[in-house]
Amino acid sequence: MMGLTFINALVFGVQGNTLRALGEDTPLNQFLAGSAAGAIQCVICCPMELAKTRMQLQGTGEYKLKTKNYKNSLDCLIKIYRKEGLRGINRGMVSTFIRETPSFGFYFLTYDCMTRYLGCEAEDSYVIPKLLFSGGMSGIVSWLSTYPMDVIKSRLQADGVGGITQYKGILDCFRKSYHEEGWRVFTRGLTSTLLRAFPVNAATFATVTVFLMYMKSEDDLSKCEPGPVIQQPSSL
Repeated sequence: MMGLTFINALVFGVQGNTLRALGEDTPLNQFLAGSAAGAIQCVICCPMELAKTRMQLQGTGEYKLKTKNYKNSLDCLIKIYRKEGLRGINRGMVSTFIRETPSFGFYFLTYDCMTRYLGCEAEDSYVIPKLLFSGGMSGIVSWLSTYPMDVIKSRLQADGVGGITQYKGILDCFRKSYHEEGWRVFTRGLTSTLLRAFPVNAATFATVTVFLMYMKSEDDLSKCEPGPVIQQPSSL
């Protein structure tokens, strides 16, 4: 939970600073700023997801053992580092980068477009539902844009557990997965992911936007458009 909180703070902070550096709040700049945020947070996201994947795998299926190898996520990362070094900790980094960079671009772009289209006004009695809907849709579009790469990333991070290595890299994983299981393998688990993504991202974006609105002075509360709100330097 603490890790996710830190990642969200990093993402919104980088996105806001990048948008300010680009100078103009346009859909293209929203996409670029979001992509920059997604790329930078990979440094933290990749090891965290590696630990989560390994923790979920231990004691199941072909990897089932009488005793668990890892006590918690930190213990998992320490043991991976001791056994595989820095390269092991960053297993799946390239696929994570390919997934996160465009994903967060679409994430912020969708939220920007949705809030502008719905006309989010601070005095609007329906502003909260509009922000929730915009945030939820942003999460869905974000996952739809790169979900196949998430499947590849998860398989690469799980590869090698129990001494079984199947894939040489991203393309090899893609090719073998497709030949063995067909195209449906790249949408496996998508429905449950989208069902979770809507409420989680609805709450995230609405909370951030309302908090930044609250932190701004009364003179700046005329509109709740995402670009100008998120990019305020004193708010993050």
